Amino acid sequence: MATLDGKNVLVIATNYGVEQDEIVVPTEQLRERGATVTVAATTSDAIQTLVGDKDPGKTVDVDTTIDGVSAADFDALVVPGGTINADTLRQQSDAVALVSAFVEAGKPVAAICHGPWTLIEAGVLTGKTITSFASLQTDVRNAGAQWVDQEVQVDGNLITSRTPDDLPAFVDAIEQALTA
Repeated sequence: MATLDGKNVLVIATNYGVEQDEIVVPTEQLRERGATVTVAATTSDAIQTLVGDKDPGKTVDVDTTIDGVSAADFDALVVPGGTINADTLRQQSDAVALVSAFVEAGKPVAAICHGPWTLIEAGVLTGKTITSFASLQTDVRNAGAQWVDQEVQVDGNLITSRTPDDLPAFVDAIEQALTA
């Protein structure tokens, strides 16, 4: 039996601009550990990832749309980065509402790189300590949180990391939160 058997994880993204490894690695590794992972995007079209915010990466199949899911049906939420993805995602009311619903329910919310922009938009960072891509430091502080420079930061049900280099610790922290 895998450690995450019976756990349902939702990954949300836009259809363009997600940092390739920040969606592919958590999705694959959480599935390998036994979780059922659902990828939801703005539309049902495949997601075109990018590498380094500029070079085309893999495409990722979409299981459903963001407006077609409910936090009640999942045990955790993953918000990958990619500057274009994160900036677009934080402007989508359905995505922001999902983040709020997961946080309010006390379920793990894991955001990496620029993904915390959606947490900022959801207004869920007051009094929290998180990490992110370094350029978000001022945004994080302006949202009422403390920013730290480390590979993974867990504060309550929020799990955050900085870059694709932090993915091993990021995925391990998601697993730990789901088995706690």
